[in-house]
Amino acid sequence: MLNAFEPRVVLQEVPGEVSLAWLVTGCPLACDGCHSQHSWNPTAGTPLTEARLKQWLERYAGLVSCVLFFGGEWDRHGLLALLRHCRSQGLKTCLYTGRERVSGLLMAELDYLKTGPWRASLGGLDSPHTNQRLRCLNTGESLNHHFRRAP
Repeated sequence: MLNAFEPRVVLQEVPGEVSLAWLVTGCPLACDGCHSQHSWNPTAGTPLTEARLKQWLERYAGLVSCVLFFGGEWDRHGLLALLRHCRSQGLKTCLYTGRERVSGLLMAELDYLKTGPWRASLGGLDSPHTNQRLRCLNTGESLNHHFRRAP
């Protein structure tokens, strides 16, 4: 079972979407320089059940267009159930992962996917040198350009 901290409504992580973002705990990657090291402990947070997700979706019904999971792909079946519930509610879904790829089962339930481990020397999505990619899976379009400031 996945644990997560209380979600936040975010505006910038998925361009064009108002997202309910869940920071899932227990990340096994432990990227050097991670800004969420407090989430590495798998017992941190509280269980992210479908019932808990449903309560939050009801609270923000009509206000959010996407549900974003920061992690969780290490429990593919647990995350899959949550993604399917979100989509059954007519919401888009996004996963931010430090991995290079995720299973086809998960990809089939995602609208957006950010891949790539954090590497401080390359920067994040706002850097032209980053190894990280945010893609719209429905079109294949890279969305990285939305994070870069105009010169």
